[in-house]
Order: sequence, then C-alpha cells, then structure tokens
Amino acid sequence: MTVPVDPMPPADAPRSATCDLCEAARITEWFFEDDLCWIAECEICATPMVVLRWHERDPDPAVKGALRDRLATVVTEHFTFDHYVDDHMRNIPDHYHAHARPIGGFFGHGLRRREP
Repeated sequence: MTVPVDPMPPADAPRSATCDLCEAARITEWFFEDDLCWIAECEICATPMVVLRWHERDPDPAVKGALRDRLATVVTEHFTFDHYVDDHMRNIPDHYHAHARPIGGFFGHGLRRREP
C-alpha cells in the first residue's frame, strides 16, 4: 500500500501581479497557511476559503483533494457548522479557490465558532 504524498507547489509556480489572491493580503482572519495554500475568512461572504498558493485555474485532482482536506480541518477546528465545498469561482475565475459553505446556506455572517 502506498501512502499519498502531499502535493507541493511547482518550482516555477506562476503568480499574477494583478491577482488579489496571489497578493494574499491579510484583510480578514487567517486560519491556516502552508506552501500549498492559505485559508482565511472570505471578505465577501464570510465563510472559510481555501486559496491555492500559485496562480492556476484548474489544479490536478490530488491538489484539489489536499485543499479540500485542509479546508475541512479548519471548519472542524474553528466552527460548529456542517459544510459543503463550493469551488465555483465567481469573482476571481482564474485562480483556484473554494469556500466552505454552511449546509442550507451560502453566506457565513454570524456562523458559530468553537470556544478556544
């Protein structure tokens, strides 16, 4: 049995000088970051959002799986809601990102957080 290896960014990972997600400005609360992604509260919908570290629209399935796993871990650690992953990229369609939306909802304003 082989153990899956976490995907790593390509050595020549592309960036865009005009992409807000490439900029990765700390506008809202950040919950997690590593070489693959960062996860923060979306400034528009207030749900946790995972963002690929490099500028790519459609990463391979292993990368998407790792991003979804990290997002699920953040939701479990910081929030009390069940979620679904929404990776329909509405406002920034050329940089992969996905939101953890509350089941039965879309926005996250007022979502309950776990006690520290």
